[in-house]
Amino acid sequence: MAGTSSPEAVKKLLENMQGDLRALSLECRKKFPPVKEAAESGIIKVKTIAARSTDVLAALKESSSEVVQPFLMGCGTKEPKITQLCLAAIQRLMSHEVVSEVAAGNVINMLWQLMENSLEELKLLQTVLVLLTTNTVVHDEALSKAIVLCFRLHFTKDNITNNTAAATVRQVVTVVFERVVAEDERYKDIVEQPIGIQGNSNRRSVSTLKPCAKDAYMLFQDLCQLVNADAPYWLVGMTEMTRTFGLELLESVLNDFPQVFLQHQEFSFLLKERVCPLVIKLFSPNIKFRQGSSTSSSPAPVEKPYFPICMRLLRVVSVLIKQFYSLLVTECEIFLSLLVKFLDADKPQWLRAVAVESIHRLCVQPQLLRSFCQSYDMKQHSTKVFRDIVNALGSFIQSLFLVPNTGNVSATTNQTGGSVPGGTASAQTNPGMLGMGGGVTVLPAFEYRGTWIPILSVSTQGSAKATYLEMLDKVEPPSIPEGYAMSVAFHSLLDLVRGITNMIEEELGQVETDSQVTTADTQSSLTQSSDLQDFNSASDQTDKETVSRAVWEEMVNACWCGLLAALSLLLDASTDEAATENILKAELTMAALCGKLGLVTSRDAFITAICKGSLPPHYALTVLNTTTAVLSGKSYSIQGQNVQMISPSSESHQQVVAVGQPLALQPQGTVMLTSKNIQCMRTLLSLAHCHGAVLGTSWQLVLATLQHLVWILGLKPGIGGALKPGRAVEGPSTVLTTAVMTDLPVISNILSRLFESSQYLDDVSLHHLINALCSLSLEAMDMAYGNNKEPSLFAVAKLLETGLVNMHRIEILWRPLTGHLLEVCQHPNSRMREWGAEALTSLIKAGLTFNHDPSLSQNQRLQLLLLNPLKELSNINHPDIRLKQLECVLQILQSQGDSLGPGWPLVLGVMGAIRSDQGESLIRTAFQCLQLVVTDFLPTMPCTCLQIVVDVAGSFGLHNQELNISLTSIGLLWNISDYFFQRGEIIEKELNKEEAVQQKQAEEKGISLNRPFHPAPPFDCLWLCLYAKLGELCVDPRPAVRKSAGQTLFSTVGAHGTLLQHATWHTVIWKVLFHLLDQVRESSTTADKEKIESGGGNILIHHSRDTAEKQWAETWVLTLAGVARIFNTRRYLLQSLGDFSQAWDVLLDHIQSAALSKNNEVSLAALKSFQEILQIVSPVRESEKPDTPPAINMPVLIGTVTATGLGRSFMRTDSIGERIGRYNITEPPVITDEIEDLNLWWAAWNSWFRIGSESTKPPVACDKMTFIPSQPFLTALIQIFPALYQHIKTGFSMDDLQKLGVILHGAVSVPISSDASPFILPSYTEAVLTSLQEAVLTALDVLQKAICVGSESMQIMYPAIFDQLLTFVEFSCKPPQYGQLETKHIANAKYNQAEWVALNYVPFAERSLEVVVDLYQKTACHKAVVNERVLQNIIKTLRMPLSLKYACPSESTWKLAVSSLLKVLSIGLPVARQHASSGKFDNMWPELANTFENFLFTKSSPPDNLSIQEFQRNESIDVEVVQLISTEILPYANFIPKEFVGQIMTMLNKGSIHSQSSSFTEAEIDIRMREEFSKMCFETLLQFSFSNKVTSPQEGYISRMALSVLLKRSQDVLYRYIEDERLSGKCPLPRQQVTEIIFVLKAVSTLIDSLKKTQPENVDANTWAQVIALYPTLVECITGSSSEVCSALKEALVPFKDFMHPPPSKIQNGES
Repeated sequence: MAGTSSPEAVKKLLENMQGDLRALSLECRKKFPPVKEAAESGIIKVKTIAARSTDVLAALKESSSEVVQPFLMGCGTKEPKITQLCLAAIQRLMSHEVVSEVAAGNVINMLWQLMENSLEELKLLQTVLVLLTTNTVVHDEALSKAIVLCFRLHFTKDNITNNTAAATVRQVVTVVFERVVAEDERYKDIVEQPIGIQGNSNRRSVSTLKPCAKDAYMLFQDLCQLVNADAPYWLVGMTEMTRTFGLELLESVLNDFPQVFLQHQEFSFLLKERVCPLVIKLFSPNIKFRQGSSTSSSPAPVEKPYFPICMRLLRVVSVLIKQFYSLLVTECEIFLSLLVKFLDADKPQWLRAVAVESIHRLCVQPQLLRSFCQSYDMKQHSTKVFRDIVNALGSFIQSLFLVPNTGNVSATTNQTGGSVPGGTASAQTNPGMLGMGGGVTVLPAFEYRGTWIPILSVSTQGSAKATYLEMLDKVEPPSIPEGYAMSVAFHSLLDLVRGITNMIEEELGQVETDSQVTTADTQSSLTQSSDLQDFNSASDQTDKETVSRAVWEEMVNACWCGLLAALSLLLDASTDEAATENILKAELTMAALCGKLGLVTSRDAFITAICKGSLPPHYALTVLNTTTAVLSGKSYSIQGQNVQMISPSSESHQQVVAVGQPLALQPQGTVMLTSKNIQCMRTLLSLAHCHGAVLGTSWQLVLATLQHLVWILGLKPGIGGALKPGRAVEGPSTVLTTAVMTDLPVISNILSRLFESSQYLDDVSLHHLINALCSLSLEAMDMAYGNNKEPSLFAVAKLLETGLVNMHRIEILWRPLTGHLLEVCQHPNSRMREWGAEALTSLIKAGLTFNHDPSLSQNQRLQLLLLNPLKELSNINHPDIRLKQLECVLQILQSQGDSLGPGWPLVLGVMGAIRSDQGESLIRTAFQCLQLVVTDFLPTMPCTCLQIVVDVAGSFGLHNQELNISLTSIGLLWNISDYFFQRGEIIEKELNKEEAVQQKQAEEKGISLNRPFHPAPPFDCLWLCLYAKLGELCVDPRPAVRKSAGQTLFSTVGAHGTLLQHATWHTVIWKVLFHLLDQVRESSTTADKEKIESGGGNILIHHSRDTAEKQWAETWVLTLAGVARIFNTRRYLLQSLGDFSQAWDVLLDHIQSAALSKNNEVSLAALKSFQEILQIVSPVRESEKPDTPPAINMPVLIGTVTATGLGRSFMRTDSIGERIGRYNITEPPVITDEIEDLNLWWAAWNSWFRIGSESTKPPVACDKMTFIPSQPFLTALIQIFPALYQHIKTGFSMDDLQKLGVILHGAVSVPISSDASPFILPSYTEAVLTSLQEAVLTALDVLQKAICVGSESMQIMYPAIFDQLLTFVEFSCKPPQYGQLETKHIANAKYNQAEWVALNYVPFAERSLEVVVDLYQKTACHKAVVNERVLQNIIKTLRMPLSLKYACPSESTWKLAVSSLLKVLSIGLPVARQHASSGKFDNMWPELANTFENFLFTKSSPPDNLSIQEFQRNESIDVEVVQLISTEILPYANFIPKEFVGQIMTMLNKGSIHSQSSSFTEAEIDIRMREEFSKMCFETLLQFSFSNKVTSPQEGYISRMALSVLLKRSQDVLYRYIEDERLSGKCPLPRQQVTEIIFVLKAVSTLIDSLKKTQPENVDANTWAQVIALYPTLVECITGSSSEVCSALKEALVPFKDFMHPPPSKIQNGES
């Protein structure tokens, strides 16, 4: 109201009204004068009201009849325009609520007239709606008249009007009832109306109702009348009405306003007396109808069900049951029975579909179902409605399978043939198909005995969204898609189960938790959850609980049979995983619920169903029937409840995922598990896991089924009793698909969790479980007697698992458990007893380690109880059991070994006494004991036993029975050494004490103490024993043992050697290490070269280890590397021993003999060892020069040596400082003097030189077997030099440099074998340096850097380095030879033949050239460089690639050579000019001139495929050279020899004129003419000809001569051209001649340009005369036909304008 009553709104309303009235008076001025007058008086009326009243709206409302009158009269004219205007005005008044009741009545009458005249129908509807919705002034007759008006308009001919009217009617009906709600809200506090239903109320008792309620009552009553086809009481004037519309209106009122009917007894009465009978009456055709043989739409009999009405009736029924069940208990019983009937098979399809939808709506309301159960099923003599609903759904589903839809079954089966594996036959015979399950999209469906019904997704869980109940616009019954009804019924069942179980479990939970809560509270909570009346009148909690429990039990008892039958059938028919999952979930929740309510029969029935589903079809029956009979002797009949139970069909099209053997005495072939079986199994597991406490005796059923499944799937028990997928070896016929393979770990996991959760069971349930397992196990044992077939170990494994998780209450189950397992241990079947023993020993170990309360140390009795079975195992004679016992002892040793005490020597003796013939497994177990002792118990034993441990471990290493044990024993020796190292001080003290005691005893007896390595102290002797043992193992016949022992020996010496006394090191070096090196070198050189085929058994041997020689080579490598490393890391210590230089020489000798051995692996490794010892920087050097570069660019290879050679990481390494510190305690380290140090390095250099010169010397004779060193070897060799050089650079002389050069040259020249080439050389198209070439350049780089910072005497080495590099540069055009060896280019070499491939030297040469340029840039002015004519040598070397130009092996070479030449000259020429007088550069100039000449006018022709762009690029390089001449050479002509300048000028002249050769073909000539180059030569020539700097007449002469030659030649060419052009007539001239003339013309224009730029006094008159003389000749060329010539001619003629002067006025003395 606020919006319409504000002053602005009122003002606007008055204006609008006056406007409307004026408009009306204007329209009616001529035709309808009375209306005009009424309008004008209306204007006055409005103005008066506006002027006089304070509350304008109220005043308007009072006199609204008069105000409205003119508009009503206007409508009376029936003129469309006027009528519209009036209706709009009336609507405006209504929306401001200024219309009184009387006025409203008048308006309605006027609208009625318009309606009868069929005018402005949509406007009428709009007006009625505005009138009724804005306020409540319209009542009674007026209201009824307005409603009738809308109804009448609903039945006109016009479609739009019909629909609008229908919407309006719906809205008006809603408005009428909303008024009632509002009215009740207004009066709710004033009068309390009693609620209750009196039977004696009759139709006329409406007097008690308030006005709005009365209207609503009358309206609703008349709707019922109309639907019943009777005359209405209140809606007078209705002409026609349809039932469908009436039913829709009834339904919407009942659905939207239930509170009106529940609160007013008059309305309740209408429901009972009018609505229900009406519904039942209208249903009659559907009830009586029986479907005939055909459902086609033949002309219908009178009483055929009519879809629109039937569907609407069902909607009304749904609303009645949902909202008014409490009022209409009896009527609902009838409705529900009807619904059930409509599901019969003889009803039409569409009727069954909508009936099923209606039932689904009920199934999602558990509280409602509960009320049905209480109101009907629990009453005597009443229909068992709830049971009937469930059974009806079951029968319905069954009927869909048994009575297929006529005509379309075969079609659907064929359609899906592609997606469902075709029939079981194919699935069984073709296991190859099994894996593809996921690839094909299969429609979810049920399939049963050939009937295929798709599953459609009809609604989300827990909501009943209907399809056909919503088809309000359809008249004909719709065609129901196949499977729709089935899907709805299926969802109904699921929702029913879900709802009931959730409701009951919630209430159960409440009962358990709220036993103290008062009844009132509980009642209120019950009534809140639904609109049902509270049925529970019990006043006492326990009564209420018994009542509730009775209801729950009744609900379960009523529905379980029907549910089970339907669900079992669906489970059997389901082909969709999700559907199966839902069915199983339903069965599981029902089983759990029955268990909780203690309903054993139904619980076992559901569990049996799940069990049967888990097993293959016919298999299931035998097992379960026996268990069922054992269980109770009852057999469940699910018949008798009008539901037939259908036995499972075996042909459901399921994907087979596993094929296995059945668990039976006589194998009966194989059985198949489908994915559905696996699903059922998972459900069974879930049931047992979550609801184990309510299973009781059903454990037997569940476990028996699981045992069979586990057997078929081939799951075998693993550690702790958990089942793991076994290998296929066990059951040869077990086939598992990938689908099930991924599932198996999950299944076995759930199985384990199932038994883990037994710890939460109470004692009684636990005993149920144990008893079930023991009886299963006894059956399995009986089955396994007398045959060695694989037994079923399920029960044993699970007994173990159950025992392990119930350790906290182990006493209550230990005796039955272990008693049974001991029986199993004596079983003749080996697998069976093995597992009995496994279970028993596991339980014992677990029992001993479990943290009992009180602990075992306080509870002796329990400890005895636990250990007793271990003792009893001794009575069993099977060896495998004894081995288990031994292993168990070993493990107990592991856990309880700390308390063994002084029995150690004996235990060690037992281990040491094991002989090789005592069977591998026992040896192994004994060895495990040894391992355990070494790892855990060394600290607890007396130190005197340590040497025994070393000996025992060594003896296991020399056992030849089992390689792994030998290798592991070496590992133990390492661990022992580590232990010695860590506990050194303690062991030393104890040993010294012991030694003193023994010494004393020996003296008393008068004998000398005899022990190995005697003079050394006892702790050092212990170490030497260890080293000696390892040394023996290092030369064992087996390569693996040698390798392992070697690694261990060097690691221990390296890591722990610091503990030895100083003197002991002498023994280590000479007695242990060098002794070992000699033995290894001896064995390696004499080893057998025969190929070994295989390494024992079926181990293949790699080709790099397939001879004894190669295997010894590996040992040699390892030993040498180890010794070198010790020399490196212990250098300080060894240098102080006195004979270090002898040792150094011996070591270098070993390195040299290894490096020169004809084995690539050994030689390369020797160099790595060499690198290793060269990495030492002596401490003196370090303090003096902290910035000495470390070994430069040590190749990556060193890293790999460390990794392979010494495979163990050190447990403890000490920094150098620490080591020096440690020796300071006893004696200061001796720091050797420089001299001795240098001697060591020079010894190393000599060794290096010998290795280098021997290995790079080319062979004399060449045959297939020639040994040529490998690239990695040479690379490593050269890479050693930089490191070595750091130490000897002070004495490094030119001789040494010469030696080095020989080796470098030799190394680079060595070819590589064709089979190694792919790894070393990149594909020959790429330009990359090999690592050897890199190393060579690095070596020279190091030298050059050292020279750079070195003394003057060193700097004379520069030219030698340049020579070396320039030799390398020449390789680009002339690769080096390696002796007489024939090499091939890589492109022609066969990969697998023993050929030698020359490297691609171009990148190397080019890189060397770059180095030369860099070095020259740094050293150009250096005295040695100037004196030794380095620049001339560089030019001389570059001349070769430059003169070859296109003939170079690689195009990049000459380009780099040019750019290098330019760089070098830009630096070198100034130096040369500076020293011009000294004559040191005299020979350079002719060399340079020839180089330029050879390059610019090369003899080699460019390749045919050279592109124009390439050609131009090459030309630009030539131009650069000319530019260099013009900038760096010609300006300084007076410092340069004359003949050189002459040569240059001649060359430029040649370039400017003759640069096109006449030999090209015509097509190419224009490309090949180097125009730019010619032009540049020309300009340079001119520039220097005419420059005023001309110093000698000779130069001027040259250029003038050149000019006149040029001009003369131009003249000749032009004449010839004019002549030929004239003669040729129409024919074009040859291309070559045209090109020539164009060039000449361009030359002329260039010349004139250059002449103008030059200073005039430098050009003599003769030249000008010659130029001007060309003019007439040029003019004659104009007649030429070629356009190109013309354009060039134009360019040539234009400059002549500068010669055009007016003729001189007068000539004096020949001057103008």
